[in-house]
Amino acid sequence: MRAIGGLGSGSFGVIREREGRKGLGELGLGLARDGANVVRFETGGRRKKVGKVVLALEKGGVQQQYVNGMADGAPGENFHQIATVGNSTNIKWHSCSVGKLDRQVLLGQKGCVIWITGLSGSGKSTLACAISRELHSRGKLTYVLDGDNIRHGLNSDLSFKAEDRAENIRRIGEVAKLFADAGVICIASLISPYRKDRAACRALLPEGEFIEVFLDVPIHVCEQRDPKGLYKLARAGKIKGFTGIDDPYEVPVNCEIILNQKGHETASPCELAEKVISYLDKEGFLHA
Repeated sequence: MRAIGGLGSGSFGVIREREGRKGLGELGLGLARDGANVVRFETGGRRKKVGKVVLALEKGGVQQQYVNGMADGAPGENFHQIATVGNSTNIKWHSCSVGKLDRQVLLGQKGCVIWITGLSGSGKSTLACAISRELHSRGKLTYVLDGDNIRHGLNSDLSFKAEDRAENIRRIGEVAKLFADAGVICIASLISPYRKDRAACRALLPEGEFIEVFLDVPIHVCEQRDPKGLYKLARAGKIKGFTGIDDPYEVPVNCEIILNQKGHETASPCELAEKVISYLDKEGFLHA
C-alpha cells in the first residue's frame, strides 16, 4: 500500500493499492474528475488489470472512498464507484444527461451564490430581496435563502450555540450549491459570523461562483435599528452568545464586494443592490 503524488489540479488525498498485481506507477494510471466531482481512473492508453484500487480522499474534514471494482478498462472509462461520504456508506453518484450548462442555456444566465454577511440589523434580508426583485424585473431567476426563514423549517432543530450555528451555515451552503448547479442565482443572507464557516461554503462551489458580500454597518447603527429588539435583550443579559455583543463577528478578509454604510448619508437598498448586480453583469453571470 503506497501513496501516489502528483494527482493534478483540484485533486487531493492519496491512492491506496490493494490486491493489485502491479504498482500504479508501472501502469501509468492517471486521475480525472468531471463537473460532478466523480472520479475515474485512466490507464494512459494501456489496458491492464490492476486489481482492486481504493481512492481515499479528504475534503473539509470529510473522508470519501471510491472503489473501481475490477479496474479493467480502456482509457477514460468511468468505473463503477462506490463511495463513503461522512456517515453515508455504499453510495454512488448518478449523473444525468441534462447538466449544469444545459440548464444555464435554458435560463439565459449562470448559476452562482451571492453570500451576504453582516451583523444583525445591517440590512442583509432587505438587500437580498432588493437584488432578487431587480434581477426578476430583468428576467433572471433567483432564490433567496434567508437565515431566519430557513430556521422555520430545514434548520428548526438547531440552536444558536457555536456548533449549531456552524451546522446551520453548512446546510445552507449545501442548499445554495444545489441552486447554483440548477443555474439559479442564489442569494443567501445570514450573519454567518465565522470566517471558517464562510470559507467552507465557498469551497463547495467552483472558483468564482461564490460571491461574498460584506454589508459593513457599524454595530451602533445596527443597535439603533434593532428591528427585532434583540440587541436590547442581549445588553440586558437575556440572550447569550449574541453576535457583536458577547460573541465575535469575524470581518471578511477577501470578499468580492464590500458595501459600506457608515456615514450619515446611507445608500438605499436599491442602490446597494445595483452595485451587486453590476458585479454579476461584469463577471458574466447574467448571460449563459
